[in-house]
Amino acid sequence: MSEGARPPARSARQMVLDLTRAPSFDPDDFLTSPTNAAAHDLVLAWPEWPSRTLLLVGPAGAGKSHLAAIWAGRAEARPFEPAALEELAPGAALLLEDADRAALPEASLFHLLNLVEEARGWLVVTARSAPDRWGVRTPDLLSRLRRAPIAAIGHPDAALLRAVLVKLFADRQIRIEADIVAYAALHCEQSLDAVSRFVAAVDEASLAEGRRITRPLAAKTLAALAEEKPALES
Repeated sequence: MSEGARPPARSARQMVLDLTRAPSFDPDDFLTSPTNAAAHDLVLAWPEWPSRTLLLVGPAGAGKSHLAAIWAGRAEARPFEPAALEELAPGAALLLEDADRAALPEASLFHLLNLVEEARGWLVVTARSAPDRWGVRTPDLLSRLRRAPIAAIGHPDAALLRAVLVKLFADRQIRIEADIVAYAALHCEQSLDAVSRFVAAVDEASLAEGRRITRPLAAKTLAALAEEKPALES
């Protein structure tokens, strides 16, 4: 390559696979809307909960992990590990994520619920659906889970997606036109994770191609994200 020549621009496909930036779980980055406000208020009402265990339920990409991380920071909770089943310190707080998909035996989960009660500790359990849809076979466990209060998060609505897009672009010091925000909110996968990936990808594409973010560039980036989604999930 001759001196001063620019390296060849990477394709949008290559850039999608390079998106490794960790999501921000800062409390100030959690934006509320009618789809998550009730869950947000209930989680932040800790420790004034009606139970020692709280279920945080919602679809993938709706913000469960973000809200759970905010609670964990306040409660000084640590992620659940099997060692917690041996002994739980009085008042300890634990976070068990994706309980509906975790490979945790039902007997262990039931034991964990009992330990939390005995230690007067706290437990937040995240899942994509309510316990009745987990396929729980132990009647006593299902009964206990049903008694736990549920903080439910819905799919992000259009207003929330637009607000998140504006904030993510602002965090990168990018002033984005309203029509591009509206287009992205309409055509992007309806999840906060997908919106975050889109902003990172279109920003990098803009830098790589040396042009501002336009609607055609947004469309090109969204197409690349859709094409590479199976690779990201593998």
